[in-house]
Amino acid sequence: MRVLIVDDHLELAETIAAGLRQEGMAIDLALDGRQALEQATVYDYHVIVLDRDLPLVHGDEVCRALIEHGCRARILMLTASSTVADRVDGLSLGADDYLTKPFAFAELVARIRALARRAHPAVPPVLTHGDLSLSPAEHTAWRGGRRLDLSPKEMAVLELLLAARGAVVSAEELLERAWDDATDPFTNTVKVTISRLRRKLGDPPVIETVPHVGYRI
Repeated sequence: MRVLIVDDHLELAETIAAGLRQEGMAIDLALDGRQALEQATVYDYHVIVLDRDLPLVHGDEVCRALIEHGCRARILMLTASSTVADRVDGLSLGADDYLTKPFAFAELVARIRALARRAHPAVPPVLTHGDLSLSPAEHTAWRGGRRLDLSPKEMAVLELLLAARGAVVSAEELLERAWDDATDPFTNTVKVTISRLRRKLGDPPVIETVPHVGYRI
């Protein structure tokens, strides 16, 4: 899952990002509204966590612009205000959810995962294929009754392949949606991760390589 965190408080944004990466998410940061709009046009995010009080372009305008331009990401608005009027305003702009600062990190994670399940297309809470199952919320994957010991990136790649429901997912899409923008686009990290994942999944093989196209389950 790829998430954009938009907050002009760098220390807070980096703290949130570090915690979400521990949850297996790929995280990008934007420190103002203009950068957020630029990022959202380049990458296909699952969820955008958007602070309302932003410099350059206000969070309300960012939200409105994203909706008007058909952004598929789910938007979670953050604000220091807890008034009902502010929550109503934020949701009326097109935000999918609203969270008041300060917040419990566990609640932020739960809300992001809940929004991701409502993405296009919707992703079920447990992904399955034959004797293979994966629960993104619990960070667990099983095959044939055996729990798999997967790294966060292996879990993210497996989640994307299972969510594709048999469709081919290119290496470029895996790189874009499971890693962040600090990753070298010419790296072979996807190939290496797929290789490790195949070994851990065991036999019979479930990940198919489609030559010159990508991978599928």
